[in-house]
Amino acid sequence: MAKILLVEDDTTFSTILEGFLKKNGHQVEMKYNVKSSVKSLDESIDLMLLDYRLGDGTGLDVLEEVRNRGLNIPVIIMTSFNDVRTAVRAMRLGVFDYITKPVNPDELLMVLKEALNHNNSEQISSAVKKLPEEESSDFVKGISTQSKKLQEYINLVAPTDMSVLVRGESGTGKEYVARSIHLKSNRANRPFVSIDCGTLSKELAASELFGHIKGSFTGALTDKKGQFEEADGGTLFLDEIGNLSYDVQVKLLRALQERVIQPIGANKQIKVDVRVIAATNDDLLGSSASGNFREDLYHRINEFEIIVPALRDRGSDMDTFIEFFVDKANNELNRNVMHLSKEVKDIFGAYDWPGNLRELKNVIKRMVLLTPGDTAESSALPDEMVLSINQHKHSNGSYSNSDHHHVTADLKSQSEAHERQLIMDVLQQVKYNKSKAAQVLNIDRKTLYNKLDKYGIS
Repeated sequence: MAKILLVEDDTTFSTILEGFLKKNGHQVEMKYNVKSSVKSLDESIDLMLLDYRLGDGTGLDVLEEVRNRGLNIPVIIMTSFNDVRTAVRAMRLGVFDYITKPVNPDELLMVLKEALNHNNSEQISSAVKKLPEEESSDFVKGISTQSKKLQEYINLVAPTDMSVLVRGESGTGKEYVARSIHLKSNRANRPFVSIDCGTLSKELAASELFGHIKGSFTGALTDKKGQFEEADGGTLFLDEIGNLSYDVQVKLLRALQERVIQPIGANKQIKVDVRVIAATNDDLLGSSASGNFREDLYHRINEFEIIVPALRDRGSDMDTFIEFFVDKANNELNRNVMHLSKEVKDIFGAYDWPGNLRELKNVIKRMVLLTPGDTAESSALPDEMVLSINQHKHSNGSYSNSDHHHVTADLKSQSEAHERQLIMDVLQQVKYNKSKAAQVLNIDRKTLYNKLDKYGIS
Protein backbone atom coordinates (compact mmCIF):
# COMPACT_ATOMS: atom_id res chain seq x y z
CA MET A 1 0.00 0.00 0.00
CA ALA A 2 1.22 3.49 -0.87
CA LYS A 3 0.00 6.85 0.41
CA ILE A 4 -0.90 8.92 -2.66
CA LEU A 5 -1.60 12.65 -2.67
CA LEU A 6 -4.11 13.21 -5.48
CA VAL A 7 -4.41 16.83 -6.65
CA GLU A 8 -7.24 17.30 -9.15
CA ASP A 9 -9.75 20.19 -9.36
CA ASP A 10 -12.41 18.16 -11.16
CA THR A 11 -14.28 16.74 -8.15
CA THR A 12 -16.12 14.07 -10.14
CA PHE A 13 -12.97 12.79 -11.83
CA SER A 14 -10.98 12.90 -8.57
CA THR A 15 -13.67 10.84 -6.80
CA ILE A 16 -13.52 8.23 -9.56
CA LEU A 17 -9.73 8.12 -9.33
CA GLU A 18 -9.86 7.88 -5.53
CA GLY A 19 -12.16 4.86 -5.72
CA PHE A 20 -9.98 3.18 -8.33
CA LEU A 21 -6.77 3.72 -6.37
CA LYS A 22 -8.30 2.52 -3.10
CA LYS A 23 -9.66 -0.56 -4.87
CA ASN A 24 -6.06 -1.33 -5.88
CA GLY A 25 -4.82 -1.12 -2.29
CA HIS A 26 -3.61 2.47 -1.98
CA GLN A 27 -4.32 5.12 0.62
CA VAL A 28 -5.48 8.37 -1.01
CA GLU A 29 -5.54 11.95 0.22
CA MET A 30 -7.44 14.28 -2.12
CA LYS A 31 -6.78 17.99 -2.66
CA TYR A 32 -8.30 20.30 -5.23
CA ASN A 33 -5.89 23.22 -5.62
CA VAL A 34 -2.28 24.34 -5.22
CA LYS A 35 -2.75 26.02 -1.84
CA SER A 36 -4.31 23.06 -0.03
CA SER A 37 -1.96 20.49 -1.60
CA VAL A 38 1.13 22.46 -0.52
CA LYS A 39 -0.13 22.39 3.08
CA SER A 40 -0.38 18.60 2.88
CA LEU A 41 3.21 18.01 1.78
CA ASP A 42 5.22 15.88 4.19
CA GLU A 43 7.51 12.85 4.23
CA SER A 44 4.63 10.40 4.75
CA ILE A 45 3.55 10.79 1.11
CA ASP A 46 4.85 8.03 -1.18
CA LEU A 47 3.68 9.50 -4.49
CA MET A 48 1.88 12.51 -5.96
CA LEU A 49 -0.66 12.28 -8.78
CA LEU A 50 -0.94 15.85 -9.98
CA ASP A 51 -3.24 17.53 -12.48
CA TYR A 52 -1.42 20.09 -14.61
CA ARG A 53 -4.15 22.73 -14.77
CA LEU A 54 -5.51 23.76 -11.35
CA GLY A 55 -7.83 26.59 -10.37
CA ASP A 56 -5.19 28.65 -8.56
CA GLY A 57 -2.13 27.71 -10.62
CA THR A 58 -0.53 24.66 -12.21
CA GLY A 59 0.91 21.41 -10.99
CA LEU A 60 4.37 22.85 -11.51
CA ASP A 61 3.72 25.25 -8.62
CA VAL A 62 3.24 22.26 -6.34
CA LEU A 63 6.29 20.56 -7.80
CA GLU A 64 8.42 23.62 -7.09
CA GLU A 65 7.39 23.48 -3.42
CA VAL A 66 8.30 19.77 -3.30
CA ARG A 67 11.76 20.67 -4.60
CA ASN A 68 12.20 23.61 -2.23
CA ARG A 69 11.46 21.41 0.76
CA GLY A 70 13.88 18.74 -0.42
CA LEU A 71 11.17 16.03 -0.37
CA ASN A 72 11.92 12.79 -2.21
CA ILE A 73 8.43 12.22 -3.63
CA PRO A 74 7.91 10.86 -7.17
CA VAL A 75 5.44 13.04 -9.09
CA ILE A 76 3.21 11.97 -11.98
CA ILE A 77 1.54 14.75 -14.00
CA MET A 78 -1.92 14.27 -15.57
CA THR A 79 -2.55 16.42 -18.62
CA SER A 80 -4.71 16.86 -21.69
CA PHE A 81 -3.17 16.44 -25.13
CA ASN A 82 -2.92 20.24 -25.46
CA ASP A 83 -0.35 20.28 -22.64
CA VAL A 84 1.79 17.29 -23.64
CA ARG A 85 4.75 19.46 -24.58
CA THR A 86 4.46 21.24 -21.25
CA ALA A 87 4.46 17.87 -19.50
CA VAL A 88 7.58 16.85 -21.38
CA ARG A 89 9.28 20.05 -20.23
CA ALA A 90 8.07 19.38 -16.69
CA MET A 91 10.09 16.17 -16.67
CA ARG A 92 13.17 18.38 -16.69
CA LEU A 93 11.99 19.76 -13.35
CA GLY A 94 11.82 16.37 -11.69
CA VAL A 95 8.47 14.90 -12.79
CA PHE A 96 8.84 11.11 -12.93
CA ASP A 97 6.36 10.65 -15.79
CA TYR A 98 3.12 11.96 -17.25
CA ILE A 99 -0.12 10.40 -18.43
CA THR A 100 -2.76 11.95 -20.66
CA LYS A 101 -6.47 12.34 -20.10
CA PRO A 102 -8.72 10.46 -20.46
CA VAL A 103 -6.68 8.24 -18.12
CA ASN A 104 -6.38 4.58 -19.07
CA PRO A 105 -6.62 2.41 -15.89
CA ASP A 106 -3.99 -0.13 -16.99
CA GLU A 107 -1.58 2.62 -17.98
CA LEU A 108 -2.11 4.42 -14.66
CA LEU A 109 -1.36 1.28 -12.64
CA MET A 110 1.75 0.59 -14.73
CA VAL A 111 3.14 4.11 -14.26
CA LEU A 112 2.31 4.10 -10.53
CA LYS A 113 4.11 0.79 -10.07
CA GLU A 114 7.19 2.03 -11.94
CA ALA A 115 7.32 5.26 -9.93
CA LEU A 116 6.94 3.51 -6.56
CA ASN A 117 9.50 0.82 -7.42
CA HIS A 118 11.91 3.49 -8.65
CA ASN A 119 11.55 5.49 -5.46
CA ASN A 120 11.96 2.47 -3.20
CA SER A 121 15.21 1.53 -4.97
CA GLU A 122 16.74 4.97 -4.49
CA GLN A 123 19.38 4.99 -1.77
CA ILE A 124 19.98 8.74 -1.97
CA SER A 125 17.99 11.81 -2.95
CA SER A 126 16.03 11.66 -6.21
CA ALA A 127 18.04 14.67 -7.38
CA VAL A 128 21.28 12.66 -7.17
CA LYS A 129 21.79 9.12 -8.36
CA LYS A 130 24.76 6.86 -8.86
CA LEU A 131 24.35 4.89 -12.03
CA PRO A 132 25.39 1.25 -12.42
CA GLU A 133 28.65 0.70 -14.26
CA GLU A 134 27.10 -0.98 -17.27
CA GLU A 135 25.59 -0.09 -20.61
CA SER A 136 22.12 1.44 -20.37
CA SER A 137 19.30 -1.04 -20.93
CA ASP A 138 17.08 1.80 -22.17
CA PHE A 139 19.19 2.89 -25.11
CA VAL A 140 20.15 1.34 -28.43
CA LYS A 141 22.74 2.53 -30.91
CA GLY A 142 21.32 3.73 -34.19
CA ILE A 143 22.58 3.11 -37.71
CA SER A 144 22.03 6.56 -39.22
CA THR A 145 24.81 8.94 -40.21
CA GLN A 146 23.97 11.10 -37.17
CA SER A 147 24.21 8.09 -34.83
CA LYS A 148 27.54 6.99 -36.26
CA LYS A 149 28.91 10.51 -35.86
CA LEU A 150 27.68 10.57 -32.26
CA GLN A 151 29.50 7.31 -31.45
CA GLU A 152 32.61 8.57 -33.21
CA TYR A 153 32.69 11.68 -31.00
CA ILE A 154 32.15 9.58 -27.86
CA ASN A 155 35.03 7.28 -28.75
CA LEU A 156 37.23 10.26 -29.62
CA VAL A 157 36.81 12.27 -26.40
CA ALA A 158 36.38 9.41 -23.89
CA PRO A 159 40.10 8.59 -23.33
CA THR A 160 40.90 12.24 -22.61
CA ASP A 161 40.22 14.23 -19.43
CA MET A 162 38.48 17.06 -21.30
CA SER A 163 35.29 18.57 -19.90
CA VAL A 164 32.39 17.76 -22.22
CA LEU A 165 29.18 19.70 -22.84
CA VAL A 166 26.37 17.50 -24.18
CA ARG A 167 23.57 19.46 -25.87
CA GLY A 168 20.23 18.17 -27.06
CA GLU A 169 16.49 18.25 -26.49
CA SER A 170 14.88 16.60 -23.48
CA GLY A 171 14.70 12.83 -23.85
CA THR A 172 17.37 12.44 -26.54
CA GLY A 173 19.72 10.36 -24.35
CA LYS A 174 22.22 12.91 -23.03
CA GLU A 175 22.77 10.89 -19.86
CA TYR A 176 23.52 7.79 -21.93
CA VAL A 177 26.17 9.77 -23.83
CA ALA A 178 27.76 10.88 -20.55
CA ARG A 179 27.79 7.37 -19.14
CA SER A 180 29.24 5.98 -22.39
CA ILE A 181 32.08 8.50 -22.21
CA HIS A 182 32.77 7.45 -18.61
CA LEU A 183 32.75 3.73 -19.41
CA LYS A 184 35.19 4.20 -22.29
CA SER A 185 37.53 6.42 -20.22
CA ASN A 186 40.45 5.68 -17.91
CA ARG A 187 38.08 6.41 -15.02
CA ALA A 188 35.69 3.56 -15.85
CA ASN A 189 36.45 1.66 -12.63
CA ARG A 190 35.78 4.76 -10.50
CA PRO A 191 32.38 6.30 -9.54
CA PHE A 192 29.97 7.83 -12.03
CA VAL A 193 27.70 10.27 -10.17
CA SER A 194 24.74 11.98 -11.84
CA ILE A 195 23.06 15.13 -10.56
CA ASP A 196 19.89 16.54 -12.10
CA CYS A 197 20.43 20.26 -11.51
CA GLY A 198 16.84 20.92 -12.62
CA THR A 199 15.52 19.30 -9.44
CA LEU A 200 17.82 21.16 -7.03
CA SER A 201 16.51 24.18 -5.16
CA LYS A 202 18.85 27.16 -4.71
CA GLU A 203 19.19 26.31 -1.04
CA LEU A 204 20.13 22.66 -1.59
CA ALA A 205 22.33 22.87 -4.70
CA ALA A 206 25.55 23.95 -2.94
CA SER A 207 25.04 21.34 -0.23
CA GLU A 208 24.48 18.54 -2.77
CA LEU A 209 27.54 19.52 -4.80
CA PHE A 210 30.03 20.43 -2.09
CA GLY A 211 28.58 19.02 1.15
CA HIS A 212 28.06 20.68 4.51
CA ILE A 213 28.94 20.24 8.16
CA LYS A 214 26.52 19.72 11.01
CA GLY A 215 24.83 22.93 12.15
CA SER A 216 25.95 25.02 9.17
CA PHE A 217 22.32 25.92 8.37
CA THR A 218 18.80 25.10 9.54
CA GLY A 219 18.14 21.41 8.89
CA ALA A 220 21.84 20.41 8.71
CA LEU A 221 21.53 17.78 11.46
CA THR A 222 24.57 15.75 10.39
CA ASP A 223 27.67 16.16 8.23
CA LYS A 224 27.02 15.55 4.54
CA LYS A 225 29.55 14.54 1.92
CA GLY A 226 29.06 16.43 -1.35
CA GLN A 227 28.81 14.75 -4.74
CA PHE A 228 32.20 16.10 -5.81
CA GLU A 229 33.70 13.99 -3.03
CA GLU A 230 31.51 11.02 -3.93
CA ALA A 231 32.77 11.21 -7.53
CA ASP A 232 36.44 11.64 -6.59
CA GLY A 233 38.60 9.88 -9.16
CA GLY A 234 35.62 9.38 -11.45
CA THR A 235 33.06 11.37 -13.43
CA LEU A 236 30.45 13.88 -12.29
CA PHE A 237 27.51 14.36 -14.66
CA LEU A 238 25.67 17.67 -14.23
CA ASP A 239 22.38 17.39 -16.11
CA GLU A 240 20.51 20.63 -16.96
CA ILE A 241 23.44 22.69 -15.67
CA GLY A 242 21.77 25.89 -16.85
CA ASN A 243 19.40 25.69 -13.88
CA LEU A 244 22.14 26.34 -11.31
CA SER A 245 21.94 29.70 -9.56
CA TYR A 246 24.63 32.31 -10.22
CA ASP A 247 26.13 31.88 -6.73
CA VAL A 248 26.51 28.13 -7.20
CA GLN A 249 28.03 28.73 -10.67
CA VAL A 250 30.78 30.79 -8.99
CA LYS A 251 31.60 27.96 -6.57
CA LEU A 252 31.46 25.38 -9.36
CA LEU A 253 33.92 27.36 -11.50
CA ARG A 254 36.35 27.56 -8.62
CA ALA A 255 36.04 23.80 -7.99
CA LEU A 256 36.81 23.06 -11.64
CA GLN A 257 39.72 25.48 -11.90
CA GLU A 258 41.44 24.80 -8.56
CA ARG A 259 40.29 21.19 -8.07
CA VAL A 260 39.28 21.94 -4.49
CA ILE A 261 35.90 22.25 -2.76
CA GLN A 262 34.83 23.75 0.56
CA PRO A 263 31.76 22.24 2.27
CA ILE A 264 29.23 24.74 3.61
CA GLY A 265 30.24 25.83 7.10
CA ALA A 266 33.71 24.24 6.89
CA ASN A 267 37.01 26.05 7.31
CA LYS A 268 39.13 23.56 5.38
CA GLN A 269 39.28 22.80 1.67
CA ILE A 270 39.19 19.32 0.16
CA LYS A 271 41.14 18.29 -2.93
CA VAL A 272 39.14 16.45 -5.58
CA ASP A 273 39.98 14.80 -8.90
CA VAL A 274 36.79 14.81 -10.93
CA ARG A 275 36.01 14.90 -14.63
CA VAL A 276 32.87 16.94 -15.33
CA ILE A 277 30.39 16.23 -18.10
CA ALA A 278 27.55 18.74 -18.31
CA ALA A 279 24.32 18.57 -20.27
CA THR A 280 21.72 21.12 -21.30
CA ASN A 281 18.93 21.77 -23.76
CA ASP A 282 19.28 25.53 -23.25
CA ASP A 283 21.36 28.05 -25.20
CA LEU A 284 24.02 28.59 -22.53
CA LEU A 285 25.97 30.98 -24.74
CA GLY A 286 22.86 33.14 -25.10
CA SER A 287 22.27 32.85 -21.35
CA SER A 288 25.81 34.04 -20.69
CA ALA A 289 25.25 37.04 -22.96
CA SER A 290 22.15 37.96 -20.96
CA GLY A 291 23.97 37.49 -17.66
CA ASN A 292 22.13 34.35 -16.50
CA PHE A 293 25.07 32.00 -17.00
CA ARG A 294 28.73 32.83 -16.42
CA GLU A 295 30.65 32.99 -19.69
CA ASP A 296 33.89 31.78 -18.05
CA LEU A 297 32.07 28.73 -16.66
CA TYR A 298 30.56 28.06 -20.10
CA HIS A 299 34.00 27.92 -21.71
CA ARG A 300 35.35 25.82 -18.81
CA ILE A 301 32.74 23.08 -19.24
CA ASN A 302 32.76 23.27 -23.04
CA GLU A 303 36.23 21.99 -23.90
CA PHE A 304 34.47 19.55 -26.24
CA GLU A 305 30.84 19.73 -27.37
CA ILE A 306 28.61 16.85 -28.43
CA ILE A 307 25.17 17.53 -29.91
CA VAL A 308 22.67 14.67 -29.57
CA PRO A 309 20.20 14.74 -32.50
CA ALA A 310 16.44 14.81 -31.95
CA LEU A 311 14.47 11.67 -32.79
CA ARG A 312 12.69 13.39 -35.70
CA ASP A 313 16.11 13.97 -37.30
CA ARG A 314 17.11 10.30 -37.10
CA GLY A 315 14.65 8.83 -39.60
CA SER A 316 16.70 5.78 -40.60
CA ASP A 317 17.06 4.83 -36.92
CA MET A 318 13.33 4.74 -36.22
CA ASP A 319 12.74 1.08 -37.08
CA THR A 320 15.73 0.05 -34.97
CA PHE A 321 14.48 2.01 -31.97
CA ILE A 322 10.91 0.70 -32.33
CA GLU A 323 12.05 -2.92 -32.52
CA PHE A 324 14.29 -2.48 -29.47
CA PHE A 325 11.59 -0.92 -27.28
CA VAL A 326 8.88 -3.37 -28.42
CA ASP A 327 11.12 -6.34 -27.50
CA LYS A 328 11.91 -4.74 -24.15
CA ALA A 329 8.24 -4.07 -23.38
CA ASN A 330 7.25 -7.60 -24.41
CA ASN A 331 9.74 -9.03 -21.93
CA GLU A 332 8.69 -6.73 -19.09
CA LEU A 333 4.92 -7.04 -19.60
CA ASN A 334 4.76 -10.66 -20.75
CA ARG A 335 3.23 -9.70 -24.12
CA ASN A 336 3.87 -10.98 -27.63
CA VAL A 337 3.55 -7.99 -29.96
CA MET A 338 5.25 -8.96 -33.21
CA HIS A 339 3.80 -6.49 -35.72
CA LEU A 340 2.62 -2.88 -35.97
CA SER A 341 -0.39 -2.10 -38.16
CA LYS A 342 0.14 0.17 -41.14
CA GLU A 343 -1.80 2.93 -39.38
CA VAL A 344 0.51 2.73 -36.33
CA LYS A 345 3.58 2.91 -38.57
CA ASP A 346 2.15 5.93 -40.40
CA ILE A 347 1.40 7.70 -37.10
CA PHE A 348 4.90 6.98 -35.78
CA GLY A 349 6.39 8.38 -38.97
CA ALA A 350 4.25 11.54 -38.99
CA TYR A 351 4.47 12.42 -35.28
CA ASP A 352 7.14 14.96 -34.28
CA TRP A 353 8.11 13.26 -30.96
CA PRO A 354 8.66 16.29 -28.69
CA GLY A 355 9.82 13.96 -25.90
CA ASN A 356 12.23 12.11 -28.22
CA LEU A 357 13.48 8.64 -27.22
CA ARG A 358 11.99 8.86 -23.73
CA GLU A 359 8.55 9.52 -25.22
CA LEU A 360 8.97 6.78 -27.83
CA LYS A 361 9.84 4.28 -25.09
CA ASN A 362 6.80 5.29 -22.99
CA VAL A 363 4.39 5.26 -25.94
CA ILE A 364 5.56 1.81 -27.04
CA LYS A 365 5.34 0.39 -23.52
CA ARG A 366 1.77 1.69 -23.22
CA MET A 367 0.94 0.33 -26.68
CA VAL A 368 2.29 -3.14 -25.84
CA LEU A 369 0.41 -3.16 -22.53
CA LEU A 370 -2.88 -2.42 -24.33
CA THR A 371 -2.29 -4.97 -27.12
CA PRO A 372 -3.55 -8.47 -26.18
CA GLY A 373 -2.63 -10.04 -29.53
CA ASP A 374 0.45 -9.98 -31.77
CA THR A 375 -0.44 -6.86 -33.80
CA ALA A 376 -0.55 -3.36 -32.32
CA GLU A 377 -3.38 -1.14 -33.59
CA SER A 378 -3.78 2.64 -33.41
CA SER A 379 -6.39 2.28 -30.66
CA ALA A 380 -3.51 1.41 -28.29
CA LEU A 381 -1.82 4.77 -28.93
CA PRO A 382 -2.42 7.93 -26.87
CA ASP A 383 -5.25 10.06 -28.27
CA GLU A 384 -3.08 13.18 -28.44
CA MET A 385 -0.75 11.57 -30.99
CA VAL A 386 -3.53 10.87 -33.48
CA LEU A 387 -5.23 14.20 -32.85
CA SER A 388 -2.07 16.28 -33.25
CA ILE A 389 -1.31 14.59 -36.57
CA ASN A 390 -4.86 15.15 -37.85
CA GLN A 391 -4.66 18.79 -36.78
CA HIS A 392 -1.31 19.16 -38.54
CA LYS A 393 -2.74 17.68 -41.73
CA HIS A 394 -5.65 20.08 -41.76
CA SER A 395 -3.36 23.02 -41.00
CA ASN A 396 -1.09 22.10 -43.90
CA GLY A 397 -4.08 21.77 -46.19
CA SER A 398 -5.32 25.23 -45.28
CA TYR A 399 -2.03 27.02 -45.81
CA SER A 400 -0.33 25.38 -48.78
CA ASN A 401 2.06 27.57 -50.74
CA SER A 402 0.08 27.20 -53.95
CA ASP A 403 -2.97 28.76 -52.27
CA HIS A 404 -1.06 31.57 -50.64
CA HIS A 405 -2.76 34.28 -52.68
CA HIS A 406 -6.19 33.08 -51.46
CA VAL A 407 -5.34 33.53 -47.78
CA THR A 408 -7.02 36.62 -46.40
CA ALA A 409 -6.48 38.60 -43.22
CA ASP A 410 -9.62 37.08 -41.65
CA LEU A 411 -7.78 35.25 -38.86
CA LYS A 412 -10.99 34.62 -36.93
CA SER A 413 -12.61 32.61 -39.73
CA GLN A 414 -9.43 30.58 -40.22
CA SER A 415 -9.19 29.84 -36.49
CA GLU A 416 -12.86 28.87 -36.28
CA ALA A 417 -12.49 26.50 -39.23
CA HIS A 418 -9.59 24.77 -37.53
CA GLU A 419 -11.43 24.63 -34.21
CA ARG A 420 -14.51 23.09 -35.85
CA GLN A 421 -12.39 20.45 -37.57
CA LEU A 422 -10.49 19.67 -34.37
CA ILE A 423 -13.74 19.16 -32.44
CA MET A 424 -15.02 16.84 -35.15
CA ASP A 425 -11.77 14.86 -35.11
CA VAL A 426 -11.93 14.47 -31.34
CA LEU A 427 -15.58 13.37 -31.43
CA GLN A 428 -14.77 10.70 -34.00
CA GLN A 429 -11.75 9.55 -32.00
CA VAL A 430 -13.78 9.10 -28.76
CA LYS A 431 -16.77 7.60 -30.62
CA TYR A 432 -18.91 10.71 -29.97
CA ASN A 433 -18.72 10.46 -26.19
CA LYS A 434 -19.19 14.18 -25.38
CA SER A 435 -17.93 13.96 -21.80
CA LYS A 436 -14.75 12.26 -23.00
CA ALA A 437 -14.41 14.75 -25.86
CA ALA A 438 -14.64 17.67 -23.43
CA GLN A 439 -11.86 16.10 -21.31
CA VAL A 440 -9.60 15.59 -24.32
CA LEU A 441 -10.23 19.15 -25.53
CA ASN A 442 -9.58 20.47 -22.00
CA ILE A 443 -12.90 22.35 -21.84
CA ASP A 444 -16.06 21.79 -19.76
CA ARG A 445 -19.15 20.13 -21.22
CA LYS A 446 -21.14 23.37 -21.33
CA THR A 447 -18.45 25.01 -23.49
CA LEU A 448 -18.39 21.97 -25.76
CA TYR A 449 -22.20 22.07 -26.24
CA ASN A 450 -22.03 25.78 -27.05
CA LYS A 451 -19.36 25.15 -29.70
CA LEU A 452 -21.34 22.22 -31.17
CA ASP A 453 -24.32 24.54 -31.55
CA LYS A 454 -22.16 27.37 -32.92
CA TYR A 455 -20.57 25.20 -35.63
CA GLY A 456 -23.72 23.20 -36.42
CA ILE A 457 -22.20 19.89 -35.38
CA SER A 458 -24.91 17.37 -34.57
